[in-house]
Amino acid sequence: MIVVKNLTKSFGTQYALRGIHLEIQEGTFLSIFGPNGAGKTTFIRILSTLSRPSTGEILIDGKKLQDHAESFRQRIGVIGHSTFLYDELTAYENLQFYARLYSIPDAKARIHQALEEVGLKARADDFVRTFSRGMQQRLSIARAMLHQPDILLLDEPFTGLDQHASFMLMHWLKELKNEKRTILLVTHDLTHGLELAEHVAIFVRGKVAYFEHTDHFDESEFQNHYHKVVAAGGAA
Repeated sequence: MIVVKNLTKSFGTQYALRGIHLEIQEGTFLSIFGPNGAGKTTFIRILSTLSRPSTGEILIDGKKLQDHAESFRQRIGVIGHSTFLYDELTAYENLQFYARLYSIPDAKARIHQALEEVGLKARADDFVRTFSRGMQQRLSIARAMLHQPDILLLDEPFTGLDQHASFMLMHWLKELKNEKRTILLVTHDLTHGLELAEHVAIFVRGKVAYFEHTDHFDESEFQNHYHKVVAAGGAA
């Protein structure tokens, strides 16, 4: 479904991505690891059409993402460590705003369904500023799934979550994995990332230093390899 060819991104003379090549099949759960500054968030921002690459291209079902950004946004859901919710709106009003952006039919019913799925139906009319970090992340999940995307991009979604909220997020991601959606998870959490993944990648200094199917390695060996790759700056 997703083919990435020689993707680069520079900010002046500084390169965040230095030639990313990846092929991600439909229905795959890919976990992306790497140290701070490896280019992981930049990669997710480009995939989500929030940023444009300096060079290279991304193909989704054979079509260039850059040429069809508006239509592809209808297929993509994004969850980050920042929720980008509106504090002065209620949970319902936040979802209502995004439902209008996506022109979702029968929006009222879909919003109530989404709130129920993340356990926030009873708080629909409460202002987001009164929500805990975990509740806000659950609401951001509802927003990301409101239009039923087949591609889901997650950038450090476990950041700042308590144990209960992390458990709920893991449970939800496992359900989505079983639905065979295409999911890319950026995380520093090796335990969560490896438990969910079918493929794993390691980004170091803007390049893919490692890419493998989880059937082809031992978890403890991978963790040792990960630390070696990071320590060596991607040369391992």
